[in-house]
Amino acid sequence: MNPKFQKNLGYSRNIKHSGGGNSNFSPVDKPRSRVYTETHTHTNRMEEGGKQLCEAAKNGDAEKLKTLIDSGADVSYFDGEGLTPLMHAAQLGHAAAVKALLEAGAPWNALNPSNISAGDLAMNAGHEEAYELLLNAGIQAELVLGTIARRENNNGEWNDDYLEDRVSFSEDKLMDAENKAVMMAWENPLMEAHAKAVCSNGGHILNIGFGMGLVDTAIQKYSPASHTIVEAHPNVFQRMLDDGWDKKENVTIICGRWQDVVHELPTFDGIFFDTYGEYYDDLREFHQQLPVLLKPGGIYSFFNGLCGGNAFFHVVYCHIVQLELQSLGYSTQFIPLPVKDCLGEQVWEGVKQKYWQLDTYYLPVCQSLEDSE
Repeated sequence: MNPKFQKNLGYSRNIKHSGGGNSNFSPVDKPRSRVYTETHTHTNRMEEGGKQLCEAAKNGDAEKLKTLIDSGADVSYFDGEGLTPLMHAAQLGHAAAVKALLEAGAPWNALNPSNISAGDLAMNAGHEEAYELLLNAGIQAELVLGTIARRENNNGEWNDDYLEDRVSFSEDKLMDAENKAVMMAWENPLMEAHAKAVCSNGGHILNIGFGMGLVDTAIQKYSPASHTIVEAHPNVFQRMLDDGWDKKENVTIICGRWQDVVHELPTFDGIFFDTYGEYYDDLREFHQQLPVLLKPGGIYSFFNGLCGGNAFFHVVYCHIVQLELQSLGYSTQFIPLPVKDCLGEQVWEGVKQKYWQLDTYYLPVCQSLEDSE
């Protein structure tokens, strides 16, 4: 899997730095009408209100913030540093101010010019109360709105062409037609850890998404009773045939989208999910199949690339997937695996975008709540 739905999660609906304030007025322009003058006056008023909000947020003055908000000040204002009032309050640990701004609709997922959110600032500074407020706001907002994991990529276009485009293989990566990585060799230690988890009970194993075959090669080391692989891309499937995966005694390979074949599959003792070109809704849809596919006592895991470019957003989505799996009767533990040493700049040479930029990978291990007790 990979860049897969995870790597395709877009952030364009997150509010980003607008260049310092909301004013588009140029000082060299001269008012030409009453309407123009009034608009200019309103813009200046909003600019001043935004600055005052930032100052009150820095001071942790929740009452002043409420007064300014009631008077119409814009809680999504960016100052000259590219920071919102919420970011100022968060990085200084002013929990009451964070609470007041969130309640007034301040965007929890706004990003500064360095792609850092208020949650990142609170987390990095160790301000636990402010961090928890922002984390809960993010979880609640995404459960309802799903503004990050929507079915659009960064260009606002649907990503339905992957299966029709050719992919290219090299020694250390599998690339799509746009030079985005489908899978890369640096993931091998992660795939070995995933294989160990899903094979811990032995028996019958299912993998959705072959890619470079990293996890399937690792699964084979555990000599499962049976090993079923579902791969949707015709070029990747042909590569599997060329490499003799269809000749392995305990392996069954299926060419097709998992959505088209899932209802024909038997039950399994271990399942791994790792697709490309899909989105969080697709992962959620697959999770709905777990009560049918996963045997009692079985282990499920998936490639956890959720929002892999932002540490705070990643935490938000780890919590969301944990809650959603819990509602289906599964507990989820996240095992931290350091990956910083695997990700030097040379790793990304020739790759259009870095789909993972965090120092730690949190490997999910899911099992029935009854089995985990």
